[in-house]
Amino acid sequence: MVGEMCWCAYDSPLGRMVAVSRGGCLAGLYFDDQRDLPALAASAEMPANGLLGEVGEQLTDYFGGRRRRFELPLLAAPTAFQQRVREALLQVGAGDTCSYAALAAAIGQPRAARAVARALAANPLVVVVPCHRVVTSAGGLGGFSAGLPRKRALLVLEGGGAVQ
Repeated sequence: MVGEMCWCAYDSPLGRMVAVSRGGCLAGLYFDDQRDLPALAASAEMPANGLLGEVGEQLTDYFGGRRRRFELPLLAAPTAFQQRVREALLQVGAGDTCSYAALAAAIGQPRAARAVARALAANPLVVVVPCHRVVTSAGGLGGFSAGLPRKRALLVLEGGGAVQ
């Protein structure tokens, strides 16, 4: 059983965020204007305590420059491929970037850069699973479900500097 879905909203310097928990794990973290934000009307917004409170505390520390890595229980990715991409991505440190091609090579599928990009586009854990750290091989920003201005701002926040 996956468990009941609960959610809580947080204000961040880059906009309101919504954290979704399911079965004691973080199932989603979105900016509230993202196109892939799930419909939450059927589930209850919870007070910021327990796991959702910890998410808020870690986000506050991250945006305040006091946290570079999140330590939260994450709901498994829906496919084995997406899970491998996630695990490789979690090895990219704050302030660093990698390309879609490099991430594909890191999971042992060097010709799967486009599949990696699709997996990252479906990432429901923005910021926590740092898909904003993935750029094009030419050094451009690539894509980001929460918008390129936020991707650029997250990279600058982490000390990675500006990207094209």
